[in-house]
Amino acid sequence: MVAMTFLFLCFWAAGVHGDLRQIQVTLEADRPSLRVQLSHTASLQCCYSATGGSVQTTWVTRLHIVNSTAGPQRVDRRDNRVTVDGGKLMAAGVKCHTITLREVRLNDSGLYQCFLNHSALWTSVYTHGTFLQVYRPMVKILDIRESTKNSILTAEGVLLMVVVLLHGTMMLRKVRETKKLNQLKKKRVKEEEENIYEGLNLEECSSTYDQIQRSLVQGPYQDVGNMLIEEEEEEEEEIQLEKP
Repeated sequence: MVAMTFLFLCFWAAGVHGDLRQIQVTLEADRPSLRVQLSHTASLQCCYSATGGSVQTTWVTRLHIVNSTAGPQRVDRRDNRVTVDGGKLMAAGVKCHTITLREVRLNDSGLYQCFLNHSALWTSVYTHGTFLQVYRPMVKILDIRESTKNSILTAEGVLLMVVVLLHGTMMLRKVRETKKLNQLKKKRVKEEEENIYEGLNLEECSSTYDQIQRSLVQGPYQDVGNMLIEEEEEEEEEIQLEKP
């Protein structure tokens, strides 16, 4: 009895192992990401090839949370906005499934994958998936045509060039005025120096200068001579007074 049970388990394991080897799944490259405007339609696709049988395909999503994504959840096919096809066989045995989301919302953002399952598979398989990003468009304050924008940019460029030219012209004019004022100051100082010597006679100045020099040189000698003459006169008077 024990031997029969052991043989049965061996045959059963071999049969299960053979069934598991019958189906092999090869995943195809999915679109990495898709960016869709709010309230528009998003169409996502997953592709794979399976040999040895068919697998059951279920769409799952991992909703986007701040700085992370939530665990896989089945897409609610009861939602009227969701449409899932039964799969389309492409070339080389590749099968593609498509899910369509109409009027997408911001909370529809997340990673969408196909969940492949079959009893003959060792483990369930997830396709690579596509990350859906739903964005809100920016509201234009001024709805301006491109031609009008180009005209405004051209006018701004011309205005900027005029401002730069005016500023440069004013700076050059200021530099010239400063240079002119410096030249006038130098000229005025030179004229004042010339006016100081304008009423002087050079011959009189030279004669006066000579007289001053002579007085400075001869003055001490004249005083010594006068002192000697006065001393001699005083001695003569004293001699005369001593005679009886």
